[in-house]
Amino acid sequence: MKILTGNDLPTGDVIWWAGDGWSRQIAEAVDVGDMGDDLARREEAARHVVGAYVIDATPTDDGPRPAHIKDRIRALGPTVRPDLTLKPADPEAGQWVI
Repeated sequence: MKILTGNDLPTGDVIWWAGDGWSRQIAEAVDVGDMGDDLARREEAARHVVGAYVIDATPTDDGPRPAHIKDRIRALGPTVRPDLTLKPADPEAGQWVI
């Protein structure tokens, strides 16, 4: 599965393509297949996102799980301030960074 991520232009928050717009919840990310790069260029040109790129992910019952450690950390939020960490629907998300 391929999903699209980037940063929200006004806030810098990590966002995920949800099919009809962007979401701050990785569980709402959808498979973009071969259209990811074109979609990233279009969304950046429209100034909806900055730094958009396609990543590999594994589908799970609780939503996509990023394949690469960097994107797992991006999905969970800051690692130095647990009070700011996002709480994904996946109960095993805390194990993603291991």
